[in-house]
Amino acid sequence: MRTARFLGPLMGAGLTLAIVAGALGASAPAARASSHREAPLIGTDPQADNTDLYAFRSTDSPDMVTIVANYIPLVEPNSGPNFTSFGDDVRYEIHIDNDGDAKPDLSYRFTFETHRQNPDTFLYITGPVTSPTDPNFNLQQSYTVKKVLPSRNGGTYTEQLGTGVVPPVNVGPRSTPNYPAIAAQAVTQLDDGITAFAGPRDDAFFADLGSIFDLGGLRPFNSLHVIPLDAAQFGDKGIDGVSGYNTHTISMQIPISELTADGKGIDGADATKKPVIGIYASASRQSIRVLRRNGTVRNSGSWVQVSRLGNPLINEVIIPLGEKDYWNSQKPSNDRQFQKYYEKPELAGLVNFLYPALEDVNTTGRADLTAILLTGVKLPDGSAFTFTGDRPADLLRLNLAVAPSAPVGEGDPLGVIAGDLAGFPNGRRLEDDVTDIELKAVAEGYGPVLNGLLGLPNRSPNNLVGDGVDANDLDFLASFPYQATPHRGYDSLLHGGKKTPSGP
Repeated sequence: MRTARFLGPLMGAGLTLAIVAGALGASAPAARASSHREAPLIGTDPQADNTDLYAFRSTDSPDMVTIVANYIPLVEPNSGPNFTSFGDDVRYEIHIDNDGDAKPDLSYRFTFETHRQNPDTFLYITGPVTSPTDPNFNLQQSYTVKKVLPSRNGGTYTEQLGTGVVPPVNVGPRSTPNYPAIAAQAVTQLDDGITAFAGPRDDAFFADLGSIFDLGGLRPFNSLHVIPLDAAQFGDKGIDGVSGYNTHTISMQIPISELTADGKGIDGADATKKPVIGIYASASRQSIRVLRRNGTVRNSGSWVQVSRLGNPLINEVIIPLGEKDYWNSQKPSNDRQFQKYYEKPELAGLVNFLYPALEDVNTTGRADLTAILLTGVKLPDGSAFTFTGDRPADLLRLNLAVAPSAPVGEGDPLGVIAGDLAGFPNGRRLEDDVTDIELKAVAEGYGPVLNGLLGLPNRSPNNLVGDGVDANDLDFLASFPYQATPHRGYDSLLHGGKKTPSGP
């Protein structure tokens, strides 16, 4: 019943259930999870560290696409007095490719400016705050949004879409009472029918980081690891290593017609003929930074990309250590140089070595991983599901013609593997369990849906692997910006605190 429910959205893409159910063919999903502290250089520059990228249509705004780009990893809610903020010296950008050449056809650029209300105090907040522009909020930030478009001479030009303000960190019941009301005032209407929000949010990513980074451990499979652990002593339930942490988000809700190559929507006889778009987010800094003797910094020179993110966890587990910083500097259109790492992923070999009880998986010729991460996938009838073109590029691909299958937070966490075609790797929703999806893909345990649809291997028990963390620690909001209210510093769960009625 669940499979039938979720396969339905492809009907809107002009496909039939007969084609879907009877298909046999090639290539589809892969990869892994997120992008926190993924490379040596960006690990020392959290303000520019792009940690997660999401893109989806939601049932409460089906004519819009929500794109979420998170920055600043693993933020402790009580990390004052100098709480985290966006960088005034960073360009944060969301890029859209809508014609399949792996190059941006439009980008949205966010730049920030900090306004100190009282430089003679160390306090971040000097009294109860009720709005993002409250005088008691001492370190206010505003931002400008520009649309960046290619020009005829090969360069770019910009159009300003509007400005907004950033809400404060959720400090505590005295400083930021009724925090949801404060944050709601930061939801901003821009030109082109776009809604935007920039500010602190709960980190929506979930995974058992502690076990995964302990030599590839998966707590539910502790006894099957090459170095087995006793479940009675070490446990067999996953622990969300991101629980209790916040992040800074840039969220946009954009009309579909603003994103397509022909400027058309997805409904009616005149619907767009190119419904699949590719998305990536980036952060850039100027190339010269001078530290002055008076404690200030001066930046100059050309802008250099220092972080990027399309599909989750590519830089972590696909790209080798010696090329991680270089990968971050490259545009997706140059990704052919990295294709060899997708076709012969180190992670597949580690699965075979670390879990000898699993069925051995292929460590070379992994066209399944290459297709979903670098080109997108065609269906057996030749129509594009997430296929954007033959040019390899790490992009998060979204088929705009696939209708949302459930309200935000209620889709099947296993996405396409479970037959929910509105989920990852068709875009990425907040609830999508990308860690489990990509573990199963690397282990060639694609499940019965993709085995029947595309002929992908469904090795067993490989199709059961996962980290034991299946959902975010907080419920998502029912409306934009969807990510949960950030954890409150006063009762931070990271230090034994408890949720209270006035807390997160």
